[in-house]
Amino acid sequence: MRISGGKARGIPLKVSKKGDVRPAIETTRERLFSSIFQSVENATVLDLFAGSGAYGLESLSRGAKQATLVEKNRLVFNDLKTNLAAVLKSANLKGEAGRLVNRDVLDFVKEPSTQNYDIIFIDPPYIEIEKLGPRLFELLLRNHCLSKDGFIVLETPGELKMEFPGWTVTRVVGKEKRGSPVHRIYSPAHPLPGQ
Repeated sequence: MRISGGKARGIPLKVSKKGDVRPAIETTRERLFSSIFQSVENATVLDLFAGSGAYGLESLSRGAKQATLVEKNRLVFNDLKTNLAAVLKSANLKGEAGRLVNRDVLDFVKEPSTQNYDIIFIDPPYIEIEKLGPRLFELLLRNHCLSKDGFIVLETPGELKMEFPGWTVTRVVGKEKRGSPVHRIYSPAHPLPGQ
């Protein structure tokens, strides 16, 4: 598994076999970033359930201004530190471009956001998506986590179509069929307060 594009292209990402991580497939990730590339340049990114850091680190490699990566598992988090350091070095980025948070995702988003993100990546364990999704999207909307034109990218199994109150699916990247991961892009259904 490696970074698929940008300044750190080809950099391998460490993925612990003991951390129960399901890495974002490289070809699927490449398809997504080809679809959203115009939004990534200079973006502020939040990567929830970061795992190996594939989404946040790929964003940095492709020109994002800053990425915050949230991962609860301590073993996985240690690998994430290694991966961030490698990408920052390869892409010639300063340390403040990447921020790592070792915390439960729901606890992290429960607090009112002090920063608005342009892109939020969500790639939870598939078995937890239906349980976590509604609460997570509710908190992200309530705490105004997105910038004016920001959006959320949710990776799910292709056959799982999820809708959340206050959100609209604006695009689907990938084929909606069993066994094939897809990315659904969500935007607030109504303008956020003050926007």
